[in-house]
Amino acid sequence: MALIELKNLYKIYNPGENEVHALDGVSLTIDDGEFVAIVGQSGSGKSTMMNMIGFLDVPTSGEYILKGENVENLSDDELSDIRNKEIGFIFQGFNLISSLTAKENVELPLIYRGVKKEERSRLAVEALERVGIGHRMNHLPNQLSGGQQQRVAIARALAAKPPIILADEPTGNLDSGSGKEVMKMLYELHNDGRTVILITHDDGIAATANRIIRFQDGKIISDTKA
Repeated sequence: MALIELKNLYKIYNPGENEVHALDGVSLTIDDGEFVAIVGQSGSGKSTMMNMIGFLDVPTSGEYILKGENVENLSDDELSDIRNKEIGFIFQGFNLISSLTAKENVELPLIYRGVKKEERSRLAVEALERVGIGHRMNHLPNQLSGGQQQRVAIARALAAKPPIILADEPTGNLDSGSGKEVMKMLYELHNDGRTVILITHDDGIAATANRIIRFQDGKIISDTKA
């Protein structure tokens, strides 16, 4: 079943004489339960694509259909609500709040979803234990290694059990050992039935996905399945 459908998507910056087509007529379908790697060098359009899929930006033109619903006419609040419920984000820079403990960082998106305190605490602990860092849940980010911080970020993404995991260069700031551990966790999430969309410039990491979509100059230049 098609989970995500993008139809003739454009994102144009500086419209006019010096305009830049970050996305140049992209059409794409991602099915429920796929593990997809979106690959390309800096400036290829892959990060813009991630922002579109994650409702972090809006296209200049084209259609985005999620679970059969065209999102174009939704309000900012409605888009925010869908983003909180449907998508778990994992970023290269971790994006943890330095003044909050690991557990509090994981709980934060659950607050936005209106989850009650006791349930938030249970889901956060469960997620942190799942990624092997339950014993560090009361530590601040600066008391954790890079690999441990990324584990917290993964726990934050999966605590609310979203059906879509959107991972933007999740191993980019990690050593090779920690990077392999993070990828193993993404595979486990995929095996649980989640749709995983991985943004990367690394062909080696991309090769482990079930499907590789390659971007160049705002266009899809190849789309292959393993």
